[in-house]
Amino acid sequence: MPSMTSPAAFRLIMSLAQNWVGRLGDIVYPPRCPGCGVGTGSHAGFCPACWSDIRFIERPFCEVLGLPFSYDPGPGILSAQAIADPPVFDRLRSVVLHEGAARRLVHALKYKDRTDLAAMMAGWMRRAGEPYLESCDGIIPVPLHRTRLAMRKFNQAAELGRHLALLSDRPFLPLTLIRTKRTSRQVGLSARARQDNVRAAFAIAPGQEADVWGKRLVLVDDVYTTGATVSSASRALKKAGAAEVTVLTFATAISGPI
Repeated sequence: MPSMTSPAAFRLIMSLAQNWVGRLGDIVYPPRCPGCGVGTGSHAGFCPACWSDIRFIERPFCEVLGLPFSYDPGPGILSAQAIADPPVFDRLRSVVLHEGAARRLVHALKYKDRTDLAAMMAGWMRRAGEPYLESCDGIIPVPLHRTRLAMRKFNQAAELGRHLALLSDRPFLPLTLIRTKRTSRQVGLSARARQDNVRAAFAIAPGQEADVWGKRLVLVDDVYTTGATVSSASRALKKAGAAEVTVLTFATAISGPI
């Protein structure tokens, strides 16, 4: 039998302590559905109603913008939007459509300080962006301006990116890209106003150029709406010599299959 000071005994004690803390946490904060708040059997588990409300983005979809097709047009086909207005980044991948329970999940992370949801969301994002995460040289979150970060206390994109880096065992580069000007909130702005709002809003942090030059990067954000923010960020990365930029978000705000 191992002594109380042996590594095996220490691991046993730590395991028992973690189980006790977990049970106490379940009493104080009982598991609830992150989509609607109803009681569930485990943390970060959705109730059946919310789970059925989530619309995952699956193939067939546009190889560039990741927009789901309503029918299968064949491999490698691009959407009309990607052909008419090619993005600055190389490709976009998202997990779900930004509606219903998925939208409430994003809102909880972003505005209700539910940073505990980031690990689950990042797990889904890893599956959506797996081939690009495996081959990338670094994961970069879309940054907040320092004043907004001070007000919000955390950056939801950085929380997602941090967990993605742990899950995929890739370098996490939260200080490489900076937001150089404080922009207005994008919510409620038109597509053109969003573009104007974030134009030239990003830059590479001094001394971090080697993180970008010639590298394949994954740019992380919570939601893709018009693409103005990630396009501006991607433009800064490309200008600094990035070889490839894959945008990976949890949700994309489109009405449905195209």
